Amino acid sequence: MRTPRRVGGDEVRTDASYCGHPTPQMYGFQSYIAVPIFRQNGEYFGNICGFDPEPRRLTDGKTLTMLRLFSELISLQLDAEERHESGRKELVAQRKDGHLRDQFLAVLGHDVRNPLSSIVYGTELLLRRAADAADRKVLQRMRSSAGRITSLVDELLDLARGRVGGGIALHGAPADDLAARLAHVVDEVQAAHPTRPISFDAALGAVVRCDAKRIEQLLSNLLANAMEHGTAASPVAVHVRSDEAELQLRVENHGATIPAAVLETLFQPYSRGPGGGRSAGLGLGLYIVSEIAKAHGGTVEVESVGDRIAFLFAMPCRASAGAAVARLDAPYAARTDGSSTAG
Repeated sequence: MRTPRRVGGDEVRTDASYCGHPTPQMYGFQSYIAVPIFRQNGEYFGNICGFDPEPRRLTDGKTLTMLRLFSELISLQLDAEERHESGRKELVAQRKDGHLRDQFLAVLGHDVRNPLSSIVYGTELLLRRAADAADRKVLQRMRSSAGRITSLVDELLDLARGRVGGGIALHGAPADDLAARLAHVVDEVQAAHPTRPISFDAALGAVVRCDAKRIEQLLSNLLANAMEHGTAASPVAVHVRSDEAELQLRVENHGATIPAAVLETLFQPYSRGPGGGRSAGLGLGLYIVSEIAKAHGGTVEVESVGDRIAFLFAMPCRASAGAAVARLDAPYAARTDGSSTAG
């Protein structure tokens, strides 16, 4: 403990330093060697020792080198075990904190909805009664802001359901009007982005058993992602197909190639694509898409080749009766009669 050097000798009785030492006499050894073990931070830990009742060549180069290597290995192992335990404790703490955070988000989202519903209802009521143009403009802005908050609260609740509640709950039923419902989602997004061409075509050769509202939400989130991150004014295409076995929904748009590092985290909560600003929301849209896909026993994948980006959702149909077909080739802005050709 007093020296960083090794201690010992090959034969005590002929060694001037140890021939009269009480320890060899007490334990009856003639040869002894001790190599200190130091932690990576320089802290002394102990010794690795060897001794024998007979004289042995313990201090020659070969034996001493071997013991020094053992000392270094022990030091490395001690530090590795300490880092592992520290990492394990940190992971447990992070999981606990994450669970508490998700529970908080669930309670927050639930408690915010009631007063928010009152605000939305009151705004709608005042809008119907307002005659002044300036008042109507303010109320419309309030309604839009309330709708935005409602959307964020819904995302938080879906996050909480996915993380705390064991996944998003579904209300599955045969959706024989799925094509028309998805066409309506496209119409809503197109109305909000009149300069962005969106094409939609659906050919459902089998009725899909699913939670239709959740599939609408999935498409809405994918389209919102395309609008947010796609090249301005570039076309967006939605293709929906089903056969006896599978439903496939594909959303294609154009934009900058998604880096591999971003692709790996794209469906994680709070993940945002490159250039996502304040208008990009909480970064939960694609996470919710993946949770809806999982809840339906399906998958969602992304392809990014050149400037073409495609998201593909696929799930088992779980039904085979009936058929539905819808097609919308012309952009919303190109329709002048105000009607929808989809559905």
